[in-house]
Parts: sequence; C-alpha cells; structure tokens
Amino acid sequence: MMNDPNRIQSRDDATVMNRSVLTRLLVAKLNSDEAVVGGIGNTNFDLWASGQRPQNFYMLGSMGLATSIALGVAIAQPHRKVFALDGDGSILMQLGSLGTVAAIAPKNLAIILWDNGLYQITGSQKTLTASGSDLVAIARGAGLTDSYWAADEEHFGRLVDRALAADGPMLIAARIDGEKPAGTTERDPVKIRLNFMRGIGAAA
Repeated sequence: MMNDPNRIQSRDDATVMNRSVLTRLLVAKLNSDEAVVGGIGNTNFDLWASGQRPQNFYMLGSMGLATSIALGVAIAQPHRKVFALDGDGSILMQLGSLGTVAAIAPKNLAIILWDNGLYQITGSQKTLTASGSDLVAIARGAGLTDSYWAADEEHFGRLVDRALAADGPMLIAARIDGEKPAGTTERDPVKIRLNFMRGIGAAA
C-alpha cells in the first residue's frame, strides 16, 4: 500500500468536498490522452463542464457500469491510463465490478468514487453509504488493496498524481456535497460514442 502520512481510515474522517471542483482538478492533471469514463448523471455532467476532451466517454442510462466500461477500455488499450468516475449509488449496484477489477488487476486503471450518500439526480434518496457502508473498506475487501479516502482537496490531487504515475489498479474515494453539477451533458449517444472512439484511436 501507499506510504501516505495523510491517509485516513474511514468515510467519517474525510472532508466533504465539491465534485465539480475535484473533477476540474483531475482533468487539469491529464496530459497524455488518458481515457475518462464518466458514470451517469451528475458525475458526467461535471466531466462535460470541465472540458469536452475526445478521450472522455459520457455514459448515458447505464447505471453502475462506468467501472466495467473503463475496465474494458483498460484491457483493450493497456498502454493508455484509464479513469472511471463512478458514484456511490452506481457502484453499490455493481459491487462485483470491484472484485473483477481486482482479479484482472489492470495496471492502467484508476477508479474515482464520488460519495455524497445520495441518489441525487432522482430525488436525493439516501444510499447505503449514508448509514455506514464504507466504499473503501468494501473495495479493499474485494481485493483492491490500493484504495484510499481523499482527506481533502490537496490529498485528492496527490492521489491522482500517484494514479497517473504508478501502476494500478487504484481506487480513490472522495466524500462530496450535494451541490448541483456545473453543466449538463449533451445527450447524443451516437455522437458521444463516435467522438470517444476517435479520441482513443478505435474508430472503424
């Protein structure tokens, strides 16, 4: 595991941050055509608002599959660093994907989990993380030992730097607030797919 003096032990210890701010921080650090798969709803809305990179994939209507899609990209293109941006509600629907990532252990995959304890886009119903489920503990239990809570923005940035520089798989979880996203993704699935395929050199 990472030797990190700022490592915290649980969700309760994490500073509540803003997803839009953290998404912009992540995107600002990308400089080698890294692929980013944004999960449904506010996760990819903020990714869209951070700049429409051709290597971004904005998932529509497939809740819980961002990590699985990112895993597929990472396997297909092992030379490219791949980030999955997933939400707490989404990953709770597909916890098996964490075990699958651990078993395959792609060196080029990093998962970022936004956790506000809410199904925010459907009415802010509470998710299980609001009542005690700890996604980092779950990820480690699934075999992803390189999994961490971000203590604050500075710590999040350093964890992203490590994900970019080191072999994975790695998981970074950030506790976020319930603020609205910075924008709304253009809902054209064919355009999104074609742009992404061109962006990662996979167009027919």
